[in-house]
Amino acid sequence: MTAVNKNSSNILLIYTGGTIGMLREKGSKSLKAFNFDQLLSKIPELKLLDHNIDTISFDKPMDSSDMGIKEYQQLAETIFHNYELYDGFVVLHGSDTMAYTASVLSFMLENLAKPIIFTGSQLPIGDLRTDAKENLITSIQIAGLKQNNKSVIREVGLYFEYKLYRGNRTSKINAEHFEAFDSPNYPPLTESGVHLKINENFILKIKRKKPLILHKELEDHLLLLKLFPGLSQDMFAHLLNIKDIKGIIIETFGSGNYKTEDWFINGLKSKIENEIPVVNITQCLGGQVQMGKYYNSEKLEQIGVISGNDITTEAAIAKMMFLLPKKLNYEVFKTIFETSIRGEITEEI
Repeated sequence: MTAVNKNSSNILLIYTGGTIGMLREKGSKSLKAFNFDQLLSKIPELKLLDHNIDTISFDKPMDSSDMGIKEYQQLAETIFHNYELYDGFVVLHGSDTMAYTASVLSFMLENLAKPIIFTGSQLPIGDLRTDAKENLITSIQIAGLKQNNKSVIREVGLYFEYKLYRGNRTSKINAEHFEAFDSPNYPPLTESGVHLKINENFILKIKRKKPLILHKELEDHLLLLKLFPGLSQDMFAHLLNIKDIKGIIIETFGSGNYKTEDWFINGLKSKIENEIPVVNITQCLGGQVQMGKYYNSEKLEQIGVISGNDITTEAAIAKMMFLLPKKLNYEVFKTIFETSIRGEITEEI
């Protein structure tokens, strides 16, 4: 762990919505988004940072529960079109689906060589005990970090409560605590204490700079199925036969196990034979799928189910949304999904 000195950077702050950008109106319990052009007046501490900060806001800031493909595209395009003008980007976002958006952006922006730091808060920025100021100030500081005139962080990150995680490794784990996020299968990239420390060994390595590529097309006709012991044959068949499903993600037990009954195996096999990708991820917060380790996952491996390894649910959805429009055949899709392309899975696990 080594400390890194800061240099002056140009930072674009993008407000999509969420608790962090709201103020409590006098005499009312309701929250209202404030004008981000007035950001410096609300957070005078930002003037102490040696960075130039510009702000931009969605026309209609939204609850993160309303985020979808249209908003992912808007956010990715905003960064893409401003990419050469800024050294780093900070995205203010509601915490509920922040891990999903961070994961999607990591796939949409290929050859990223600058930081995109997602952050938010559990309390509004005007509350006495708010976590918003620290999260925002440190996120901007991290986004502006340079060594030898190059950005230190060159990937999509998520900063919350003194830790920066790789965005596509995170999940929201708590709705009340300030430590709202965790990255169970990958260590933090930075830790904020008396000094801001960078875990250099775990930052995504960029071999050589290439032009940024925007992958705008996404597919949302997906089925995420959390398996449970009492799932009936009829309900399973009904879910698999939903019209226009393009891809299926199953959350299995432990290291990738579920029923060995014919109706379950044959149902998935029929989808695979029709070139519909089926991905197996674990319901456990930590650990990974290892199909074939136990008898109850051996048949899944035999019929061609794709291993999600230690990918999060959020990143699995994002990666499938990104890959499906590429119109890949099943084997190519399987190979790419089981390969880390944005640091989303641990290689050689």
